[in-house]
Amino acid sequence: MSNPRINPSILSADFANLASELARIHTADAVHVDVMDNHFVPNLTLGLPVVDALEKVSDLPIDVHLMIEDADRWAPEYAQLGVDSVTFHAEASAAPIRLARELRAAGSKAAMALRPATPIEPYLDMLGELDMVLLMTVEPGFGGQKFLDLVLPKIKRTRAAIAGTGKPIALQVDGGISRDTILRAAEAGADVFVAGSAVYSAPEPAAEIDALRNLARIAH
Repeated sequence: MSNPRINPSILSADFANLASELARIHTADAVHVDVMDNHFVPNLTLGLPVVDALEKVSDLPIDVHLMIEDADRWAPEYAQLGVDSVTFHAEASAAPIRLARELRAAGSKAAMALRPATPIEPYLDMLGELDMVLLMTVEPGFGGQKFLDLVLPKIKRTRAAIAGTGKPIALQVDGGISRDTILRAAEAGADVFVAGSAVYSAPEPAAEIDALRNLARIAH
C-alpha cells in the first residue's frame, strides 16, 4: 500500500467561501468534491461550473466524486476540466470499462465507487482499468453519517484483489472517517481517506488532517 492520503470533503465546508475554505486544508493531499444530482442520491450539490472554478483556484489536486445518474454521459466532462481524478459509481454506469478508459484518455485518473451493499466481486476483472476504487462506508448522499463497520470485510477483499493485480491502485474510503474510525479502515487496507465533518468541525482543520494521516500510518 502507498502512504496514507487524506482528501477532505468540501461537502462540510462553507460553500459561500470556498476559496478560503480550501486554504484551511492546505495540508491535505487532495480536495474531495462531491457532486450530487438529487436522483442517484437524495441530495443536490454543486456541478460542472463550480468544479471548474475550484480547479482554477485550488493549489491542491481535485478529487471529484460523482454521485449522479448517467455517469457515462457526464463523467468525461469533469475529466476534461483538468481535475486530477474522477470517480463514478458502478451502479450508475452502463459501460464502466469504456468510461474508465474515456476518463484516462481525457487526462484524469479513473476511479469507481461502490455503495456499501454493492459487492466488489463482479468488478474484479476490470481493476486494471482503474487508478482507484472507492468503497463507501456510509450510504451516499449526506455528510456526518456513522461509519459502517460491515464494509470492513469488503475493504479487506478489495485490498487482496488489488494486491493480486500487481498495480498501484489506490483504495479510498468515504463516510464517517474520523480519529475513531480511520485506524480500522487503514488496517483493513484503505490508503486514501475522505474526511468531511471530522476535518471541517475541528478548530484547526489543517492540524486535524495531519492527526488523521498519522493515525492511518500506524496501520501501514
